[in-house]
Amino acid sequence: MSNMVDVYVIHRYSLPMSSGSTYRSVLRPDLFAGTVQVVTGGGSGIGRCTAHELASLGATVVLIGRKEAKLRAVVQEIEASGGAASELSLDIRDEPAVKQAITTILERHGRIDGLVNNAGGQFPSPLAAINKRGFEAVVATNLTGGFLMARETYTQWMQSNGGAIVNMVADMWNGMPGMGHSGAARAGMVNLTKTAAFEWASSGVRVNAVAPGFVASSGMDTYEGPTRALIAQLPQHIPMRRLGTEAEVSAVICFLLCEAAAFVTGITIPIDGGAPLGTALFPMADHDRSTPFDGFHLSAPPKVLDGEP
Repeated sequence: MSNMVDVYVIHRYSLPMSSGSTYRSVLRPDLFAGTVQVVTGGGSGIGRCTAHELASLGATVVLIGRKEAKLRAVVQEIEASGGAASELSLDIRDEPAVKQAITTILERHGRIDGLVNNAGGQFPSPLAAINKRGFEAVVATNLTGGFLMARETYTQWMQSNGGAIVNMVADMWNGMPGMGHSGAARAGMVNLTKTAAFEWASSGVRVNAVAPGFVASSGMDTYEGPTRALIAQLPQHIPMRRLGTEAEVSAVICFLLCEAAAFVTGITIPIDGGAPLGTALFPMADHDRSTPFDGFHLSAPPKVLDGEP
Protein backbone atom coordinates (compact mmCIF):
# COMPACT_ATOMS: atom_id res chain seq x y z
CA MET A 1 0.00 0.00 0.00
CA SER A 2 1.17 3.52 -0.78
CA ASN A 3 0.40 6.79 0.94
CA MET A 4 -2.42 8.55 -0.94
CA VAL A 5 -1.24 11.95 0.19
CA ASP A 6 1.91 11.27 -1.86
CA VAL A 7 -0.10 10.68 -5.01
CA TYR A 8 -0.51 14.13 -6.44
CA VAL A 9 0.78 16.73 -9.24
CA ILE A 10 2.93 19.78 -10.18
CA HIS A 11 3.21 22.95 -12.20
CA ARG A 12 3.39 22.15 -15.93
CA TYR A 13 4.31 18.53 -15.07
CA SER A 14 7.85 19.38 -14.03
CA LEU A 15 9.17 19.50 -10.50
CA PRO A 16 11.14 22.70 -9.72
CA MET A 17 14.53 21.44 -8.66
CA SER A 18 16.02 22.99 -5.56
CA SER A 19 19.41 24.59 -6.06
CA GLY A 20 22.33 24.01 -3.72
CA SER A 21 23.50 21.06 -1.67
CA THR A 22 21.51 21.67 1.50
CA TYR A 23 17.85 22.04 2.38
CA ARG A 24 16.55 25.61 1.87
CA SER A 25 13.96 25.97 4.60
CA VAL A 26 11.98 29.18 5.00
CA LEU A 27 12.32 28.80 8.77
CA ARG A 28 15.21 30.23 10.77
CA PRO A 29 18.43 28.22 11.18
CA ASP A 30 18.77 26.09 14.32
CA LEU A 31 15.04 26.40 15.04
CA PHE A 32 14.98 22.79 16.29
CA ALA A 33 18.50 22.65 17.74
CA GLY A 34 18.67 20.35 20.77
CA THR A 35 15.34 18.69 20.00
CA VAL A 36 14.46 15.13 19.01
CA GLN A 37 11.84 14.76 16.30
CA VAL A 38 10.27 11.42 15.32
CA VAL A 39 8.97 10.95 11.76
CA THR A 40 7.02 7.85 10.80
CA GLY A 41 7.00 6.82 7.15
CA GLY A 42 10.34 8.59 6.86
CA GLY A 43 11.79 6.40 4.14
CA SER A 44 10.19 8.18 1.19
CA GLY A 45 7.92 10.96 0.00
CA ILE A 46 6.70 13.64 2.37
CA GLY A 47 8.20 11.85 5.38
CA ARG A 48 11.67 11.83 3.83
CA CYS A 49 11.39 15.51 2.91
CA THR A 50 10.17 16.47 6.39
CA ALA A 51 12.99 14.53 8.03
CA HIS A 52 15.52 16.41 5.90
CA GLU A 53 14.03 19.80 6.76
CA LEU A 54 13.90 19.08 10.48
CA ALA A 55 17.51 17.88 10.43
CA SER A 56 18.59 20.95 8.46
CA LEU A 57 17.06 23.08 11.23
CA GLY A 58 19.14 21.37 13.90
CA ALA A 59 16.92 18.52 15.09
CA THR A 60 18.05 14.99 15.79
CA VAL A 61 15.60 13.01 13.67
CA VAL A 62 14.45 9.44 14.29
CA LEU A 63 12.94 7.79 11.21
CA ILE A 64 10.39 5.01 11.63
CA GLY A 65 9.09 2.67 8.94
CA ARG A 66 8.79 -0.94 7.91
CA LYS A 67 11.63 -1.08 5.37
CA GLU A 68 15.00 -0.73 7.05
CA ALA A 69 16.95 -0.24 3.80
CA LYS A 70 14.86 2.78 2.81
CA LEU A 71 15.20 4.31 6.26
CA ARG A 72 18.95 3.74 6.31
CA ALA A 73 19.29 5.41 2.89
CA VAL A 74 17.54 8.54 4.17
CA VAL A 75 19.66 8.56 7.33
CA GLN A 76 22.77 8.48 5.13
CA GLU A 77 21.41 11.36 3.03
CA ILE A 78 20.81 13.44 6.15
CA GLU A 79 24.23 12.66 7.56
CA ALA A 80 25.85 13.55 4.23
CA SER A 81 24.12 16.95 4.50
CA GLY A 82 25.55 17.47 7.99
CA GLY A 83 22.46 16.46 9.96
CA ALA A 84 21.85 13.92 12.71
CA ALA A 85 19.47 11.01 12.20
CA SER A 86 18.84 7.38 13.09
CA GLU A 87 16.23 4.78 12.18
CA LEU A 88 13.99 2.17 13.76
CA SER A 89 12.28 -0.45 11.62
CA LEU A 90 8.82 -1.54 12.83
CA ASP A 91 5.15 -1.81 11.93
CA ILE A 92 3.25 1.00 13.65
CA ARG A 93 0.19 -1.28 13.80
CA ASP A 94 2.05 -3.58 16.20
CA GLU A 95 1.29 -2.27 19.70
CA PRO A 96 4.17 -4.00 21.56
CA ALA A 97 6.60 -2.88 18.85
CA VAL A 98 5.42 0.73 19.14
CA LYS A 99 5.77 0.68 22.93
CA GLN A 100 9.28 -0.69 22.65
CA ALA A 101 10.23 1.80 19.93
CA ILE A 102 9.32 4.81 22.08
CA THR A 103 11.18 3.29 25.01
CA THR A 104 14.24 2.75 22.81
CA ILE A 105 14.17 6.32 21.49
CA LEU A 106 14.03 7.68 25.02
CA GLU A 107 16.88 5.41 26.12
CA ARG A 108 19.02 6.60 23.20
CA HIS A 109 18.13 10.29 23.10
CA GLY A 110 16.52 11.12 26.43
CA ARG A 111 13.60 13.07 25.03
CA ILE A 112 10.98 13.36 22.25
CA ASP A 113 9.99 16.91 21.39
CA GLY A 114 7.92 16.25 18.31
CA LEU A 115 6.12 13.44 16.51
CA VAL A 116 5.15 13.51 12.84
CA ASN A 117 2.56 10.78 12.28
CA ASN A 118 3.16 10.56 8.54
CA ALA A 119 3.04 6.80 7.85
CA GLY A 120 0.02 5.56 5.94
CA GLY A 121 -1.15 3.59 2.96
CA GLN A 122 -4.06 2.21 1.00
CA PHE A 123 -5.06 0.69 -2.33
CA PRO A 124 -7.55 2.05 -4.88
CA SER A 125 -10.91 0.30 -4.81
CA PRO A 126 -14.64 1.10 -4.86
CA LEU A 127 -16.33 0.39 -1.55
CA ALA A 128 -18.32 -2.55 -2.88
CA ALA A 129 -15.11 -4.38 -3.77
CA ILE A 130 -13.31 -3.91 -0.42
CA ASN A 131 -13.40 -6.92 1.86
CA LYS A 132 -13.30 -6.74 5.65
CA ARG A 133 -9.61 -7.62 5.85
CA GLY A 134 -8.62 -4.91 3.37
CA PHE A 135 -10.77 -2.27 5.05
CA GLU A 136 -9.39 -3.05 8.48
CA ALA A 137 -5.80 -3.09 7.20
CA VAL A 138 -6.14 0.44 5.80
CA VAL A 139 -7.83 1.75 8.95
CA ALA A 140 -5.09 0.16 11.06
CA THR A 141 -2.38 1.79 8.97
CA ASN A 142 -3.90 5.26 8.68
CA LEU A 143 -5.64 5.60 12.04
CA THR A 144 -4.84 2.95 14.63
CA GLY A 145 -1.08 3.06 14.03
CA GLY A 146 -1.02 6.82 14.39
CA PHE A 147 -3.03 6.58 17.59
CA LEU A 148 -0.58 4.05 19.03
CA MET A 149 2.41 6.25 18.19
CA ALA A 150 0.76 9.34 19.69
CA ARG A 151 -0.45 7.55 22.82
CA GLU A 152 2.92 5.98 23.60
CA THR A 153 4.80 9.20 22.91
CA TYR A 154 2.41 11.00 25.25
CA THR A 155 2.34 8.49 28.10
CA GLN A 156 6.07 7.74 28.05
CA TRP A 157 7.32 11.33 27.65
CA MET A 158 5.09 14.23 26.64
CA GLN A 159 2.62 13.89 29.49
CA SER A 160 5.37 15.06 31.85
CA ASN A 161 7.44 17.16 29.45
CA GLY A 162 5.17 18.64 26.79
CA GLY A 163 5.67 18.52 23.06
CA ALA A 164 3.97 18.73 19.67
CA ILE A 165 2.33 16.14 17.42
CA VAL A 166 1.39 16.54 13.76
CA ASN A 167 -0.87 13.93 12.18
CA MET A 168 -1.21 13.26 8.46
CA VAL A 169 -4.64 13.09 6.86
CA ALA A 170 -5.75 13.87 3.29
CA ASP A 171 -8.14 15.84 1.10
CA MET A 172 -11.29 13.83 1.92
CA TRP A 173 -13.71 16.65 2.75
CA ASN A 174 -16.10 15.80 -0.08
CA GLY A 175 -15.83 12.05 0.36
CA MET A 176 -13.04 9.95 -1.13
CA PRO A 177 -14.49 7.92 -4.01
CA GLY A 178 -12.27 4.97 -4.86
CA MET A 179 -10.52 5.29 -1.49
CA GLY A 180 -13.40 5.02 0.96
CA HIS A 181 -11.42 2.98 3.48
CA SER A 182 -8.70 5.62 3.59
CA GLY A 183 -11.21 8.47 3.71
CA ALA A 184 -12.91 6.92 6.72
CA ALA A 185 -9.59 6.47 8.51
CA ARG A 186 -8.42 10.01 7.72
CA ALA A 187 -11.69 11.50 8.93
CA GLY A 188 -11.22 9.55 12.13
CA MET A 189 -7.73 10.99 12.50
CA VAL A 190 -9.11 14.54 12.19
CA ASN A 191 -11.45 13.85 15.11
CA LEU A 192 -8.72 12.08 17.08
CA THR A 193 -6.52 15.15 16.58
CA LYS A 194 -9.18 17.38 18.12
CA THR A 195 -9.77 15.05 21.06
CA ALA A 196 -6.07 14.65 21.82
CA ALA A 197 -5.55 18.41 21.56
CA PHE A 198 -8.22 18.96 24.20
CA GLU A 199 -7.25 16.16 26.56
CA TRP A 200 -3.51 16.73 26.40
CA ALA A 201 -3.41 20.53 26.50
CA SER A 202 -2.96 20.49 30.27
CA SER A 203 0.30 18.58 29.73
CA GLY A 204 1.66 21.26 27.41
CA VAL A 205 1.08 19.08 24.35
CA ARG A 206 -0.22 20.49 21.08
CA VAL A 207 -1.80 18.20 18.48
CA ASN A 208 -2.56 19.28 14.92
CA ALA A 209 -2.92 17.72 11.49
CA VAL A 210 -2.15 18.54 7.87
CA ALA A 211 -4.27 17.44 4.91
CA PRO A 212 -2.26 17.37 1.67
CA GLY A 213 -4.06 17.16 -1.62
CA PHE A 214 -2.33 16.18 -4.85
CA VAL A 215 1.41 16.31 -4.16
CA ALA A 216 4.12 15.28 -6.65
CA SER A 217 5.92 12.60 -4.73
CA SER A 218 7.50 9.20 -5.28
CA GLY A 219 4.29 7.62 -3.99
CA MET A 220 2.51 8.27 -7.27
CA ASP A 221 4.87 5.88 -9.03
CA THR A 222 3.39 2.98 -7.04
CA TYR A 223 -0.03 3.35 -8.66
CA GLU A 224 -0.95 1.40 -11.77
CA GLY A 225 -3.76 1.07 -14.28
CA PRO A 226 -6.64 3.59 -14.28
CA THR A 227 -5.36 5.39 -11.18
CA ARG A 228 -1.97 6.02 -12.82
CA ALA A 229 -3.68 7.22 -16.00
CA LEU A 230 -5.61 9.85 -14.03
CA ILE A 231 -2.49 11.56 -12.67
CA ALA A 232 -1.97 13.75 -15.73
CA GLN A 233 -5.54 15.09 -15.36
CA LEU A 234 -5.23 16.13 -11.72
CA PRO A 235 -4.18 19.79 -12.27
CA GLN A 236 -7.43 20.37 -14.17
CA HIS A 237 -9.30 19.91 -10.89
CA ILE A 238 -7.16 22.26 -8.79
CA PRO A 239 -7.76 26.04 -8.80
CA MET A 240 -3.98 26.66 -8.66
CA ARG A 241 -3.66 24.44 -11.76
CA ARG A 242 -0.70 22.42 -10.52
CA LEU A 243 0.35 19.76 -8.05
CA GLY A 244 1.98 20.55 -4.73
CA THR A 245 5.56 19.86 -3.72
CA GLU A 246 6.76 17.80 -0.78
CA ALA A 247 8.50 20.89 0.59
CA GLU A 248 5.22 22.84 0.64
CA VAL A 249 3.81 20.20 2.99
CA SER A 250 6.97 19.90 5.08
CA ALA A 251 7.07 23.66 5.67
CA VAL A 252 3.62 23.57 7.29
CA ILE A 253 4.50 20.52 9.38
CA CYS A 254 7.67 22.19 10.67
CA PHE A 255 5.78 25.36 11.53
CA LEU A 256 3.22 23.38 13.55
CA LEU A 257 6.05 21.70 15.46
CA CYS A 258 7.87 24.93 16.26
CA GLU A 259 7.57 27.44 19.08
CA ALA A 260 5.83 30.01 16.90
CA ALA A 261 2.77 27.74 16.78
CA ALA A 262 2.50 27.68 20.58
CA PHE A 263 -1.15 28.79 20.50
CA VAL A 264 -2.20 26.52 17.63
CA THR A 265 -3.78 23.18 18.51
CA GLY A 266 -6.62 20.94 17.40
CA ILE A 267 -6.71 22.14 13.80
CA THR A 268 -6.23 20.49 10.42
CA ILE A 269 -4.55 22.61 7.76
CA PRO A 270 -5.41 21.75 4.14
CA ILE A 271 -2.45 21.92 1.73
CA ASP A 272 -4.31 21.28 -1.50
CA GLY A 273 -4.24 24.27 -3.83
CA GLY A 274 -7.93 24.87 -3.16
CA ALA A 275 -8.97 21.54 -4.71
CA PRO A 276 -12.16 21.09 -2.60
CA LEU A 277 -13.41 24.59 -3.42
CA GLY A 278 -15.85 25.77 -6.06
CA THR A 279 -18.56 23.92 -7.96
CA ALA A 280 -18.94 22.13 -11.27
CA LEU A 281 -21.38 24.88 -12.25
CA PHE A 282 -18.60 27.49 -12.15
CA PRO A 283 -15.59 26.56 -14.32
CA MET A 284 -12.03 26.98 -13.06
CA ALA A 285 -9.85 29.50 -14.87
CA ASP A 286 -6.82 28.09 -16.65
CA HIS A 287 -3.57 29.86 -15.73
CA ASP A 288 0.09 29.46 -14.83
CA ARG A 289 0.27 32.07 -12.04
CA SER A 290 0.98 29.71 -9.12
CA THR A 291 4.72 29.29 -8.54
CA PRO A 292 5.72 26.15 -6.61
CA PHE A 293 8.10 26.28 -3.67
CA ASP A 294 10.70 23.53 -3.39
CA GLY A 295 13.44 23.89 -0.81
CA PHE A 296 14.28 20.18 -0.83
CA HIS A 297 17.72 19.80 -2.40
CA LEU A 298 17.17 16.10 -3.18
CA SER A 299 13.69 16.36 -4.68
CA ALA A 300 13.05 14.66 -8.00
CA PRO A 301 9.91 14.38 -10.16
CA PRO A 302 8.03 11.10 -10.01
CA LYS A 303 8.64 9.02 -13.12
CA VAL A 304 4.97 9.12 -14.07
CA LEU A 305 5.20 12.89 -14.61
CA ASP A 306 7.87 12.27 -17.22
CA GLY A 307 5.51 9.98 -19.08
CA GLU A 308 7.31 6.81 -18.03
CA PRO A 309 5.13 3.68 -17.74
